[in-house]
Amino acid sequence: ARTQTSHAHRARPAVLAGAALWPEGDLMRIGLVTGEYPPMQGGVGAYTAILARELTQIGHEIALFSTRTARSDMIPLTQPFDGWGIRSLPAVKQWASDYHLDLINLQFQTAAFAMSPWIHVLPDYMRGVPVATTFHDLRFPYLFPKAGPLREAIVMHLARASSGLIVTNHEDEMRIRHLPYHRLIPIGSNILETLPDDFDPTPWRSQAGANEGDFLLAYFGLINRSKGIETLLESMAALRTEKISVRLLLIGGVAGTSDPTNVAYAAEIDQRIDSLELRPFVHQTGYLADEREVGSYLRASDAIVLPFQDGASFRRGSLMAAIHYACAIVTTLPRVHVPEFVHTDNMLLVAPDDPDVLQHSLRLLHQSTVLRDQLRRGASQLAARFDWKQIAQDYVDFFEQIVEGRA
Repeated sequence: ARTQTSHAHRARPAVLAGAALWPEGDLMRIGLVTGEYPPMQGGVGAYTAILARELTQIGHEIALFSTRTARSDMIPLTQPFDGWGIRSLPAVKQWASDYHLDLINLQFQTAAFAMSPWIHVLPDYMRGVPVATTFHDLRFPYLFPKAGPLREAIVMHLARASSGLIVTNHEDEMRIRHLPYHRLIPIGSNILETLPDDFDPTPWRSQAGANEGDFLLAYFGLINRSKGIETLLESMAALRTEKISVRLLLIGGVAGTSDPTNVAYAAEIDQRIDSLELRPFVHQTGYLADEREVGSYLRASDAIVLPFQDGASFRRGSLMAAIHYACAIVTTLPRVHVPEFVHTDNMLLVAPDDPDVLQHSLRLLHQSTVLRDQLRRGASQLAARFDWKQIAQDYVDFFEQIVEGRA
């Protein structure tokens, strides 16, 4: 049997061979099925890449199944075709057999699988290999016009058919808590580049167009209607009428690979920037492949503003990044109780879709460096809750229980 001590630092073979592993104490062969993987843009792909790396560092054998646009130098990757139609089911089954997998982890987000209904029956198709599904959201796929209740039914079928469920946030946990085998394991930041202890924000603020004395706000993430960007712009415009020299930095690309519909909404945001006469005070970075640049812009800003329409949540990767870099964060009240998010301690929590309330909170931050420093300290302490090594170990513990048949 392979143990973590004897195996963790050995070079990884290009192809896994031999009988499936177990009983308890041996390391597992884990297959990750994902519709999104780097260099594709999107949070699920980045999350899966980091998780694969962390599981490999523990010592487990990891194999990936994704589409042809994915790339992986370190971990074996199978990518037979581009879509997720019915042919994907036997392809995954053959892949699991070839790699003698102990368990398959489906990294599920509806958009990442091109809204295909077939991925929802993967656990039914995989006889003899348990499928644990990580739900990045429980949104329903488009099937056909007027599908109605069938859309919810197909997602909940996937949940019930899976050998175990991992949800990333409290909202989704409430929806599946009646199912027996589930865990809440939060996501971590997809941006992890370490900044130097003597980090100098000045050149980064200058690149963002901020002069000395300017109040630099930043928004990080893809642009879509759920992010509350219009509320942020209206609050910013109101602050400028108060003679507060506020600037806005939009960090990141417009649309992810899995959801190109955001492009049309981004055009609306551009028009709104112009109609509010904010164009000279807004800087957009575009997509940044270099994590150091993202982290530097986050750290250099006076506040990170994430006014989600549906409230702050563990599922928001942009929020995790702001926490990771110990930023002063302003975001919206969660829809459900999230005990880790504490108003005025590690973030400011405001009502969604309310420019006046957001304007008031931003004014407070502008006036009080003490409050900004408190929020940064609180975020730094909160970051330990979303450490990737702990996330990977939580996965392993749950997978072991599934393979043992007692999740």
